Amino acid sequence: MEAPQADDRRSCFLALDQFARLFDVLHSRGYEIIGPTIDQEAIVYDRLDSIDDLPRGWTDIQEPGKYRLEERDDQALFGYNVGPQSWKKNLFPPFSTLSKATKSDQVWNFSEPGEPTPQYAFLGVRACELAAIGIQDKVFVGGPYVDPQYQRRRAAALVIAVNCTQAASTCFCTSMNTGPRCQQGFDLALTELSDGFLVEVGSEQGEEILQELETVEVSADQESQATTARQQAVDQIEREFDTTDIKDLLLSNLEHPQWDDVAERCLSCTNCTMVCPTCFCSSVEEVSDLAGEQVERQRVWDSCFNVEFSYMNGGLVRNGVRSRYRQWLTHKLASWIDQFGTSGCVGCGRCITWCPVGIDLTAEVAAIRESST
Repeated sequence: MEAPQADDRRSCFLALDQFARLFDVLHSRGYEIIGPTIDQEAIVYDRLDSIDDLPRGWTDIQEPGKYRLEERDDQALFGYNVGPQSWKKNLFPPFSTLSKATKSDQVWNFSEPGEPTPQYAFLGVRACELAAIGIQDKVFVGGPYVDPQYQRRRAAALVIAVNCTQAASTCFCTSMNTGPRCQQGFDLALTELSDGFLVEVGSEQGEEILQELETVEVSADQESQATTARQQAVDQIEREFDTTDIKDLLLSNLEHPQWDDVAERCLSCTNCTMVCPTCFCSSVEEVSDLAGEQVERQRVWDSCFNVEFSYMNGGLVRNGVRSRYRQWLTHKLASWIDQFGTSGCVGCGRCITWCPVGIDLTAEVAAIRESST
C-alpha cells in the first residue's frame, strides 16, 4: 500500500506534556529510543530515557570546516541542524561480528552470533536523513543480494521524523529534492511549535502509538504556524547545487585539472565518508584468539579514502589523493545512479561541515561545470 501524501495524511496536535509521555509509550512497547542529545560539545544521536535528554534550548552553527553549539533564545527541543552522526550507525553498525568458528575436538563449528535484533525508535529524523535511509534500503535490501543484519534492524525500527524549521549554511537538500519537509518514509512526523507539535501520521504503527496519547484536532492557527515554521527552513537555504546532467559532466571530465586542485587541499582523512549517511564501504577481517581455537569474521566501516582500500593483486589501484577524491565524488554523484537508480547524496551538508579544510563538493562540481561550458 502506498504511503499517503502530505495533504491526505491525518494530522493532530500533541501538547508538550503528551510528547513527554511518548517516551513512556515507546518504552512500554519495547523500543530503545535513539535521538539527539548533547555530548562532547556536539548534538549526537544516542540513547534517550526521557524528554530531559533532548538538547532543549540549544542550536548548532555550521560552516565549511566549522561546527559549534550556541544557546537559543527559546526552549526548542529540535532547534538544530544535522550533526556528525547519522542513523547509519544503528542500521549499519561501524563494527559487527558476522560469523564465528570455534574449534572443538579437532572439528571446526561454524555459527552466526545470534545476538537479538535491537528494536530502535529513531526520534528526530530529518527529511534528508529519511532520503538517506531510503538510499541505504536500496543498497542493502533492494537488490538481489540482501544484507540480513541490515534487513532485521531496519524492519524492527520505528521512525519518528521532525520537520526542519531552520537550515545551516551547509544545507542543500532543496537542490537534491530531499527536504526540508518530510514527505515519506516515517511512522510519525512532527513539526515543533512553541507549545507542542503538529503530528502527521505516516503508518498504521504510528497511528497505534498516537492512540495511547491524548491529542486534539489541529487548529487553523496551529496549521499556519507549522507552515510558517517549515517555510523558514526553505528560506534559509542559500547553497545551490546544479545537478543537471551531473553524471555525464563528471564522467566526461575524469582528467580535469580541478581534481589536482582539490587533491592539494584534501587530507584523505575519511571524515566525509564517516559522517555521510549513505556511504557504505566496509572491510571484512578474520580475527583469531591467541590460542587459535576461535575465529570471528568481523565487518568494520572502511573508506575509499584509505590507501589500502584499493589494494588488489599486489598493488594499489588508487595510490594518490587525487584518484581517491575523484573516486568518491564520481561514485557518489554519478556511478551511484547506474548502480541504484539515484544519487548517493541527499544534501545534508555533513561532508562540508566536518571536512577539516572545508572542502565543498558543490563548489568542486561547480568549478568543473564552469570550465567545461
